[in-house]
Amino acid sequence: MWGARKWIRCARIRCQHRAAGFHVQPMYKYQSLEAWKRAHAAAVLVMRVTDEPHHPRTRSVFEQLRRAAVSVEANIVEGYALTTPALYRRHLRIGMGSAAEAECLARIAGELGYLSGDLVKQIETHLGGAMRALHGLLRRPKVIDT
Repeated sequence: MWGARKWIRCARIRCQHRAAGFHVQPMYKYQSLEAWKRAHAAAVLVMRVTDEPHHPRTRSVFEQLRRAAVSVEANIVEGYALTTPALYRRHLRIGMGSAAEAECLARIAGELGYLSGDLVKQIETHLGGAMRALHGLLRRPKVIDT
């Protein structure tokens, strides 16, 4: 009985979503978003460079940098999965904030000598691209593409 109710509810929501002008999409489609691609590249790079052995004083900056970089990608995916325009846009805005935070932390790590200038530039390039793509998604009409 529970399964049937849940299926009917999901079918009703899909119909409402289509009537509202957007479609329920498979989860793997988020990987086609340019914002996700750039955020993913930034997160992987940050995880790699902060995984290497460093002086203990770098720990707090690196931990926050890692959390912020992963949060960008995670919020894009979570917003995409929720399939309502309001929640999608909300998570994109949170991802934008996390990208700005990660960029700031990377710059601080570079200025303190925790990361090389080249690594900071690479991180900033990926995060800047993600922010531009997120900005573009936020400027779009309130429709989630399939």
